[in-house]
Amino acid sequence: MKIAVYTITKNEEQFIERWAASARDADYMIVVDTGSTDETLETAWREGCDTHSIKVSPWRFDDARNAALALVPDVDLCIALDADEVLVEGWRAHLESLDSSVTRPRYKYTWSWNPDGSPGLQYSGDKIHARYGYRWKHPVHEVITPVAGEKQQFCGLEIHHHPDPTKSRSQYLPLLEQACREDPTDDRNAHYLAREYYFNGRLETAAKEFKRHLALPKAQWAAERARSMRYLAQCEPHAAEQWLLRAAAEDPARRETWADLANHYYVNHDWANCLSASIRGLSIKERSFDYMSEAFAWGPLLYDLAALSSHYLGLKDQAIMYGEKALEMSPNDKRLISNMAWYRGE
Repeated sequence: MKIAVYTITKNEEQFIERWAASARDADYMIVVDTGSTDETLETAWREGCDTHSIKVSPWRFDDARNAALALVPDVDLCIALDADEVLVEGWRAHLESLDSSVTRPRYKYTWSWNPDGSPGLQYSGDKIHARYGYRWKHPVHEVITPVAGEKQQFCGLEIHHHPDPTKSRSQYLPLLEQACREDPTDDRNAHYLAREYYFNGRLETAAKEFKRHLALPKAQWAAERARSMRYLAQCEPHAAEQWLLRAAAEDPARRETWADLANHYYVNHDWANCLSASIRGLSIKERSFDYMSEAFAWGPLLYDLAALSSHYLGLKDQAIMYGEKALEMSPNDKRLISNMAWYRGE
């Protein structure tokens, strides 16, 4: 099997050594630079990468990635690995164990990390593909898409994301607006555009776009629909309960919505509904393996809210039980420790 790892870069000098070290077992390591002013290309060359410079104007990520893909030689599989990502050791053996008919291997992708260093958001990655029969699509939040059919299979390979938190997102909004102009029917980009408006504090515009997303015929994924509704609860606080209840009805098998709903009732001192939503969320034991899964709902939060609401409802033993479970998950949290003494009447 021949494998190429390829990336597009711009001012990624801080990451490129680590990137190359993780990809060392590849037959080709290809770095396609789009205008760096630092030592990205020089560092990549010293690390043994095939280096290229291109100019994409007007800028869009899919054009840049397609240009990079065109520079990949004749191989079996390509790994699109961003400069701030690394392949976990042993990755090649996982790919070589796949049937030769697989054109799109799937794998575990860790996008974020908790403060204690444990994995945060994890989901099934999809940026490994056959050399031919694939194209990148969309100006931003670009996806690799098959020209015709494909065969996917999950393998044990892992990719970890370690981003630069200071990196600007300023180009995302205009590119997402462009993506939605190019294809107004695309539900994924509608959700992403609305989310970007939300991140930029444009809540009224965000609410309008979230509602447009929900009205699209292609918007069928319950998890994404529920997430739009949860964002709408924040954009329109006067209607927060209605939006959160709609989200829970849309996708009742996810903890995240129940956690938001429980927290809404906590803020409003509605202890009976807070307890009910907390218990409903805790009854969900299996975490979804997609990018809509959020770490906050799988920590001590729901146990904490269940304990607090139980206490205010006069359910002392139940408050202690849930409080202990919250403390087990975060044993150094001073507030949780103090709450336990409060529940016990100490």
